[in-house]
Amino acid sequence: MAKMKLSSVSDNYHGTLVSDPYRWLEDPDSPDTRAWIDEHNAVSSVFLGAWPGRQQVKSRLTELWNYPRYFLPVKAGGRYFFQKNDGLQNQAVLYVRQGFDGEPALVLDPNTLSEDGTVALTGFSPCREGRLLAYSTSQSGSDWQEIRILDVQTGRHLPEVLRHCKFTAISWAPDNLGFYYTRFPDPATVAPEEQSFNSKVYLHLLGNPQDQDELIFERPDFKELGFHTKVSDDGQYLVITVWHGTDTENRVYYRDLSGTDPVVRLLDEADAMYNYIGNVGSLFYFHTNLEAPKGSIIAIDIEKHDRANWLTVVGEADEAIDSAVMAGNRLVVTYLHHAQHRVTMFSLQGEGGGELVLPGIGTVVGPVGKREDSEMFLSYTSYLDPAMVLRYDFETLRLTPWHEVRLSFSPEEYETVQRFCTSPDGTQIPVFLSYRRGMAQDGGNPTILYGYGGFNVSLTPAFSPAQIAWMEQGGIYAVACLRGGSEYGEDWHRAGMLERKQNVFDDFIAAAEWLVAEKYTRVSRLAIMGGSNGGLLVAACMLQRPEAFGAVVCRVPVIDMLRYHKFTVGRYWAGEYGNAESSPEHFRFLYAYSPLHNVRAGVNYPATLIMTADTDDRVVPAHALKFAATLEESYSGPNPILTRIETKAGHGAGKPTSKLIEETADIYSFLGQVFARA
Repeated sequence: MAKMKLSSVSDNYHGTLVSDPYRWLEDPDSPDTRAWIDEHNAVSSVFLGAWPGRQQVKSRLTELWNYPRYFLPVKAGGRYFFQKNDGLQNQAVLYVRQGFDGEPALVLDPNTLSEDGTVALTGFSPCREGRLLAYSTSQSGSDWQEIRILDVQTGRHLPEVLRHCKFTAISWAPDNLGFYYTRFPDPATVAPEEQSFNSKVYLHLLGNPQDQDELIFERPDFKELGFHTKVSDDGQYLVITVWHGTDTENRVYYRDLSGTDPVVRLLDEADAMYNYIGNVGSLFYFHTNLEAPKGSIIAIDIEKHDRANWLTVVGEADEAIDSAVMAGNRLVVTYLHHAQHRVTMFSLQGEGGGELVLPGIGTVVGPVGKREDSEMFLSYTSYLDPAMVLRYDFETLRLTPWHEVRLSFSPEEYETVQRFCTSPDGTQIPVFLSYRRGMAQDGGNPTILYGYGGFNVSLTPAFSPAQIAWMEQGGIYAVACLRGGSEYGEDWHRAGMLERKQNVFDDFIAAAEWLVAEKYTRVSRLAIMGGSNGGLLVAACMLQRPEAFGAVVCRVPVIDMLRYHKFTVGRYWAGEYGNAESSPEHFRFLYAYSPLHNVRAGVNYPATLIMTADTDDRVVPAHALKFAATLEESYSGPNPILTRIETKAGHGAGKPTSKLIEETADIYSFLGQVFARA
């Protein structure tokens, strides 16, 4: 490749000068950046296309992806709205059934909104009677959304389009004449660094242009706050969850919709997590970690909301509460048992009502339902079971499938086991292993070790055609449940954030060493893979222990830990990572592991594939580009260092099926060539 230019930019962090020679790659539209991207894509394309098995793997991936996929339904006025992908459609299609057993009718096909499938349906909300539907879309994987309104009966759109939305919910007013939503200022009217500040809650009345929407609530004194709206099932209250970036702690406000009273700040101390579950009259139920790191359920009467009057309905248990909903006049609580879900039902007074028998050891998405419904829906999946939507009938107590699942592989030929490895400080780390039955534990199996470890995200079992294709080739797919997630509650999360982030890297390295010690694989046939915060994970681990891995797949990574907060929504993550500019202590621990600043010359780094996307506005591509450039500058060894930059794609959400298949084929082509030399 042509010799890259270097800039002389440096920054002073509390007396320490830090150079940034590839700062120019932060400008995605500059001719130099575009030329750099084109050159690197050309090189990686040649390498990734050279594997003789690529076409065969891509064909098999296409077969595995080609099965019907259903998503959780939303019930409104006797109608059931649900998304379904027939198999290879780029985007799932929205349908509606009139009644539970009604014939599906097409509502909206996002595949018709763009020629290449890069416009995605990111959310939808029917009005209470189900006649009107508000839905949001995004383009090329962007976080920015537009909202439109469709008359379900006539198939016609209302004229207005609501713009400048990001991370918004759509909550219909009880009279069905409009809905509540959140939006940011027009990006054209503010500086780039201010585009994700000053979120506001609005009421949109149907048929009106957006500039006539009624401002319901804002916090100009605290521009960093964001809002999530939900109208209570009884239509009495607008509940506003107030968030500050990705911080676990939040606030909760509400407004009584029966009058004109202003918004009430019910919980305004940001001293814990409070997830609104539902209400019975003035009694509000919350899932919280206040004085309960593994979670509890409390009830607050908003008419006498002093803390002395709060009720503990479901106390903290040995297992962490992952989520809770109110349905069938019950509290339906999903617990985490060593990163596997189990579902228990309680009365509204907290009396035990028994455990829901799930199909196996796996993950539950949902449940969804309303307090007065006689049914609820949930989705169940595992590493070997595609997501299946199930209906639970509170009257018959039966759990039945909502749809049929057709597969092009035999799940019984594979197995998933859970084992535990030990981190250097003695912490036990759960590891899921999935592979073909009868696999020889002889140290020769090609293995992918996946991890994340942050932002309170639990890695519970999930199905992917990509994983099945890997196992069919004789591979092991391993997932380590690291600190920083919420597998064991808030204490587990906090043990992997801020100055304790090194625990996450230690956990992951321990899992890799354990796989080798137990002869599941050997170093030369072990790949580590992660995306976003997981991309940070694998980048930091490869730099700290390059001899421990044979290959690295680093996807849409957070890399520059000194400047991440300066780009798009990066500031949201300061509570998790820290801020090097504002705190000398934060600078110290961020600088110590920041991948961009810890690349060393003369080190034999493992083969590395760095992946990003040109329109990713969650983790901007500059992270990956600067990391790749820095590695290329310092590394002169025999292993390939490749950069793959996807076009018209974002951070991952809404990515077309065709792009997912191509991306996976490229990953396996990379690993196939690297492992062939092992």
